Amino acid sequence: MGRPHLVGEAPLDRGSRRADVLANRMAARNPGFRYANLAVRGKLIGQIVAEQVDVAVAMRPDVITLVGGLNDTLRPKCDMGRVRDLLTEAVERLAPACEQLVLMRSPGRQGPVLERFRPRMEELFACVDELAERNGALVVDLYGAPSLADPRLWDVDRLHLTAEGHRRVAEAVWQTLGYDPEDTEWRTPMPASAPPGWVARRVADARFTRQHLLPWIGRRLSGRSSGDGRTPKRPELLPYEA
Repeated sequence: MGRPHLVGEAPLDRGSRRADVLANRMAARNPGFRYANLAVRGKLIGQIVAEQVDVAVAMRPDVITLVGGLNDTLRPKCDMGRVRDLLTEAVERLAPACEQLVLMRSPGRQGPVLERFRPRMEELFACVDELAERNGALVVDLYGAPSLADPRLWDVDRLHLTAEGHRRVAEAVWQTLGYDPEDTEWRTPMPASAPPGWVARRVADARFTRQHLLPWIGRRLSGRSSGDGRTPKRPELLPYEA
């Protein structure tokens, strides 16, 4: 697997991204390794299909990872039939263009905001499972790992993982691709620690609401996405050194 290419939704621009962690590992084992990353955080599945799929197909990579549709499910109005159709289109176009397509059931966590959208998320993940079975894709089941619900693995916006969270996701993809484990504990819960006090939690809640929740709600109501205007950081399949 010398030339993986990654396409889909990207994590927050903070800490070690799972795609780069995974690429770094694979470059260390595969001379001549090349890597592209078309991911842009916040992109909707329609944008992924329109902007990224043709580019990925033209590269003819060995491995493609696709994470798409979850941002759609978090919007107040979401046509799940359209999301399923677009995801199906993406998978059916990408699978024949690579040796191995990798899909993902994204990690979940607890909280009143995400609980509201959980039925849509699970409908999306059921579609992912069905498409993987039909198209010979692998599925990284992060949603089935309770350890990834630990709030310490989530960044201050409570929607994206921390560097440690991304490291665990990279390990999960690594093992799903058939490589020997480098860090076997990605499913293992973090060591217990004393929870923050009541005052600290309220301060964190207020900061989260002001800096992340209210802007997030505003974008959803206006139809905007945090991915609007952003470009991929690595749009070409180029040599990559660990």
